[in-house]
Amino acid sequence: MKKNTPKLTSDIVQNLFHDQYPGAEIRFGYVSIPAGERLPSEGTTFHEEQEYSFITKGTLKGESGGLPYEITAGEASFIPAGEPHWCVNEGDEPVEIIFALVKA
Repeated sequence: MKKNTPKLTSDIVQNLFHDQYPGAEIRFGYVSIPAGERLPSEGTTFHEEQEYSFITKGTLKGESGGLPYEITAGEASFIPAGEPHWCVNEGDEPVEIIFALVKA
């Protein structure tokens, strides 16, 4: 059975209200990371905004600022603006996250 993996991170990440309020100081979004998926697929990513996330389902492992982490449903995280990070869903079900990107 072939695994259907998203082609791009944008296939997974849904920005809420982004088109309605261009230039807003806060951008909310929702992410459902499929089982076995790593974001980004290689290396690290970063953004100019502060990232606040709340995990609603599943467990996520990764690295942020060179330090390993594991976060699970019911927990929140903060990633400072500009900090390199990555994550992976090693579970059997999607990890669901609600996030806010806040201009630094």
